[in-house]
Amino acid sequence: MDYIQISYIYKVSHMTPLKRALIEKVGHDHGFEHVLPAVGDAVYLGSARHLARVAVSLVSHEFVAQLEQGPVTLPPELDRSFANWPRIGHAFVATTEDALAQWLRRVAALALALPNQAAVDFEVQVQQALKALPAADIQSTEVQRMVRQRLGQDRYRQAMLAYWGGACAVTGLTLQPALRASHAKPWADCQSDAERLDVFNGFLLSANLDALFDRFLISFTDAGDLLISAQVSANDRLTLGLCDELKLRWVTPDHIPYLEFHRNRFENL
Repeated sequence: MDYIQISYIYKVSHMTPLKRALIEKVGHDHGFEHVLPAVGDAVYLGSARHLARVAVSLVSHEFVAQLEQGPVTLPPELDRSFANWPRIGHAFVATTEDALAQWLRRVAALALALPNQAAVDFEVQVQQALKALPAADIQSTEVQRMVRQRLGQDRYRQAMLAYWGGACAVTGLTLQPALRASHAKPWADCQSDAERLDVFNGFLLSANLDALFDRFLISFTDAGDLLISAQVSANDRLTLGLCDELKLRWVTPDHIPYLEFHRNRFENL
């Protein structure tokens, strides 16, 4: 698993015990339950559930939050998520306690969703589930396959909800019962569990878009523009609310190989 470590120097304000306790509590409540050994006037936070590490300092009574360690795909995701926030080097300036909580919550969610944390968590869950089964069932390859598929699809959905912020990747719909975690490269075609659980292998879509995407009746360009199969009539397009203006909210370079796979099926349907 590839991880980055970031270091940037800026002048910080003195950290009082009260402010330190406040930051520690915000961290505990929003995905960082461990307080790591302090270095200077900064609070270092981590978690047993993911491998992201952050440092929070004070500069002129504002919180300066910096990613110290995490997946290599995490920094660009944070840059996009907080594009309008003031920055000091690599660090983000959170002007309020609520803003700091928002930043920490997003870092933790992404750290849990991005490769390969989902695959690591999934393997632990599978082993725990298999241990709870009768000995005869554990030996059955069919039982093992069903356990892996059930847990894998659930873990993939959790990762997709976290990555897309609980909203459809196209429409922004936030009604979770109507959202589906759609694979670009289908589960059966993936070469490994890491591929099956890769948050970049698909999109969180509303149920109607998921049904079309799953059947290769729609796809997307590398820029995220919607492609609609000729099999979908003009009347059906209107009924389904499909139009050329629909597009993915964002696309990263890590999405591209999976999109190419999906478009190849779409174009040859």
